[in-house]
Amino acid sequence: MTPPAAIAIMVDHATAAARVLAQRAPRHSSRLMHFLFSFGLFGLFLVSIVDSSFVPLPIPGVTDIMIVVLAAKHSNWLALILISTLGSAIGGYLSYQVGQSGGMAFLERRIPPRIFNRVRDWMERHAILAIALPAILPPPMPLSPFVLAAGALKMSKKKFMMTFTISRAARHSIATGLGIYYGRHIVQLWNKISAKYATPILIILWSVILISCAIAFWKLYKTSHAVTTHPGLESGSKTPA
Repeated sequence: MTPPAAIAIMVDHATAAARVLAQRAPRHSSRLMHFLFSFGLFGLFLVSIVDSSFVPLPIPGVTDIMIVVLAAKHSNWLALILISTLGSAIGGYLSYQVGQSGGMAFLERRIPPRIFNRVRDWMERHAILAIALPAILPPPMPLSPFVLAAGALKMSKKKFMMTFTISRAARHSIATGLGIYYGRHIVQLWNKISAKYATPILIILWSVILISCAIAFWKLYKTSHAVTTHPGLESGSKTPA
């Protein structure tokens, strides 16, 4: 048998084997993963904005979950970090503006007194740490009280944005690293869990996320408008220097 003929036979066998494997492979996985990642960076951007604001999402740490899963799919790791950090910076800035416009009276109404006193004490003694730690640590570490307090206590906007953005970038980098390192196991686990219920899981998951984002953006708008057009919110409360 001539070498070209032998090579042709090997190619035919390899092609046939590939077809058999493709037929045996569970098709739900490719459809599932395609649908999940079709929201990709856009969904991650929206979620990261809300997740870093004072409006809580029903799923704690959902931004981190999305980053880990997207990184497991071998998405562009740099794009994941940049997009999620940009969204977080926007969410943090909006909340800072709300806290600054509403002042201490607004903060006292939204935060329980016990937590409010601790947050104010931390902000007055360790301003940078009071922003960096909540921004980088995962739940159940609260974030919104410190972000609102930074604005209400007139923390330097430049200092706040720099500290907050760097901290969130560090957190998103860690999540991306986890997704890259444990990516194969995550995808395999996801495929096993969703083998029978792929479509219902995705419909429920994205419905909750998108509805939560819509409600959160509406609350952000209403609150920002209220504290901007009603400066009397600060009356009766003296803002520390």
